[in-house]
Amino acid sequence: MAEKTDVQFSDREALLFHSSGRPGKIEVIATKPMATQRDLSLAYSPGVAVPVRAIAADPETAYDYTAKGNLVAVISNGTAILGLGNLGALASKPVMEGKAVLFKRFADVDSIDLELATEDVDAFCNAVALMEPSFGGINLEDIKAPECFVIEQRLREKMNIPVMHDDQHGTAIIAVAGLINALHLTGRDPKDVRMVVNGAGAASIACTELVKAMGVPHDQVLMCDSKGVIYQGRTDGMNQWKSAHAAKTDARSLEDAMRGADVFLGLSVKGAVTPAMVKSMADKPIIFAMANPDPEVTPAEVAAVRQDAIVATGRSDYPNQVNNVLGFPYIFRGALDVRATTINEEMKLAAARALASLAREAVPDEVASAYGGGTKKFGSDYIIPAPFDPRLIDVVPAAVAQAAMDTGVAKKPIADMAAYRHDLRARLNPTTSVLAGSFETARTNPRRVVFAEGEQEVVLRAAVSFRDAGYGIPVLVGREAAVKDALVRIGVDDLDAFEIHNSSNSPLVPKMVERLYARLQRKGHLPRDVERMVNHERNIFAALMVDLGEADAMVSGVTRHFGQVMGQVSQVIDQADGHIPFGIHMFVGRSQTIFVADTAVNERPTAEMLADIAEQTAAVAKRLGQEPRVAFLSYSNFGNPAGTIVGNLREAVEILDTRQVPFEYEGEMSADVALNRDMAKVYPFSRLSGPANVLIMPGLHAANISAKLLKEIGGGRVIGPMLVGMAKPVQIVPMTSGASDVVTMAVLAASGVVQ
Repeated sequence: MAEKTDVQFSDREALLFHSSGRPGKIEVIATKPMATQRDLSLAYSPGVAVPVRAIAADPETAYDYTAKGNLVAVISNGTAILGLGNLGALASKPVMEGKAVLFKRFADVDSIDLELATEDVDAFCNAVALMEPSFGGINLEDIKAPECFVIEQRLREKMNIPVMHDDQHGTAIIAVAGLINALHLTGRDPKDVRMVVNGAGAASIACTELVKAMGVPHDQVLMCDSKGVIYQGRTDGMNQWKSAHAAKTDARSLEDAMRGADVFLGLSVKGAVTPAMVKSMADKPIIFAMANPDPEVTPAEVAAVRQDAIVATGRSDYPNQVNNVLGFPYIFRGALDVRATTINEEMKLAAARALASLAREAVPDEVASAYGGGTKKFGSDYIIPAPFDPRLIDVVPAAVAQAAMDTGVAKKPIADMAAYRHDLRARLNPTTSVLAGSFETARTNPRRVVFAEGEQEVVLRAAVSFRDAGYGIPVLVGREAAVKDALVRIGVDDLDAFEIHNSSNSPLVPKMVERLYARLQRKGHLPRDVERMVNHERNIFAALMVDLGEADAMVSGVTRHFGQVMGQVSQVIDQADGHIPFGIHMFVGRSQTIFVADTAVNERPTAEMLADIAEQTAAVAKRLGQEPRVAFLSYSNFGNPAGTIVGNLREAVEILDTRQVPFEYEGEMSADVALNRDMAKVYPFSRLSGPANVLIMPGLHAANISAKLLKEIGGGRVIGPMLVGMAKPVQIVPMTSGASDVVTMAVLAASGVVQ
């Protein structure tokens, strides 16, 4: 079962995403330098012979000298791809690549996809088992039942590394985590619970087994399939896996089973549960309707007949999403780190209990932001953590690792769990979680965003994606016929659903002219000049829409340089009180984020401006999950070599001293001293406790050149320049931006994360 979402997009966008640039979603990157002949000699021949002999003498050293200990194979034969069925091994490759990406994104586990072109169980098992020397773990995916049961069991018996079929156990672990909390909220003891499971596929059976392992008695669980209740003595449509859960009961239909039930757990089909069935359940019913893509019964349908129910689904647009990504990355992370020989029931339950416990803790700001910015706390609408909760990385793997040690399947026990959890936190960049949260904020509080260049195909693709993903309402500025022709070219058929404004004849023009003339009449502009600006300059028109409250934010930039767009916007929208406008480039790496300012607006900032830029950039960094450490950069380190143009930097530091700001800062200093721990040791008096993550440049030349160099030759994701300090939300994208970049900036404008 793949991770479920309600985010919408066109077929064209999905194909462009997978095909643009380097086809696919993964690549191999060397972890050691490969620049010189000596590097290559060490990496391959003759240097490689040394670890070869070491591994031959002691196989466990493979974990020390190769990537085996952090490498998981995602393997499928394509017999049960998503909800699409048996489409073959090759067709499953995009899904398996996606799974590999999720392993890396959420738990820093390296992963490679393997698609096996066989439906023969023996051939499949033999092929996978022979690859044991290559990998630290095996994640089976999208294999149909009942073969998946046989395959997983055989491989667990044959192999001495963790093997898990995520379609079965991933869903089960997350569902049990939610169930633990639902039982807690309703005051139930597992041993007293009556449960109905609808569906008898791989995930349903795994859920049932784990539910029973957590304490729900065997005879109090009724499992149903398409033919009704699975009862003792039934022969029709049975197999050994269903038979294991046959109950002694007179109930024969799902309707019979639901009467008086405390818990419903569904992995079946849309609409399988009726409101009457819900009404017949016990007080405070617990309903996990996890059919993909639509639940057996919706939360709204439940609420119409029961006000006392707790409901979970597989969808992100309802509370309590059961999402596999909460489980498999972290479970394998913990299993790999202790070199576990298997993933047993105790490790799965440990993961479920850790997830349940995390949901009961106070919710940090970045998680609350993901739910629309409101205060979120443990309760009937929050029994499962959010997938981008940054605490998951140290909570779940640590619990899994501890369970592996406690049950004797860990070959490399962890001596210091506190240090291990610290290392886990250092693996991931918290900014990525907060950025994900900003997208959720936009979806839970959709805004009207003006796309000023509405005739450009890249902008229209972004606007369509912005709308279809639920981030807000795109407002397009352009000639109606030209915009609609472009929409047709990119495959949009609901043309009338888009709001289009032509700046030459919009009914908003008269009041726009009045507003802008009031601003510019003492700056040499005549009424006809202002009217011409409104009619012919789309950035002026778009900015006036925001200024007049006709829209909440705007995005522009693909057809004009940043400075030109900024000049036009500044004629309409003021800087925010107590702030100066400037640009920030954000470089998001695997484990760190660096903010560079000012990269876009102020050519020769004064000391006061530098201090303001530092303070505002630190605030943005804080909102994006970082503890700011600010460095004022120069060619000089605290007067060495002496220079004549570092005075502004020193004075900016002195200004921050007087303001008593709540973040670390230091300067003037060179980039290597700011970023390199060893270089920083030369200056033990420095006030920075670690490498800087906010770099304040002495001027626009240095900032812009540095940002663009890093963007072209560096690794990681680059976002920016992000415009900060305006009174209304405005973002100006680079001219080379793709649709995904425009969407990101539109979401940032709408969510206010960098405002």
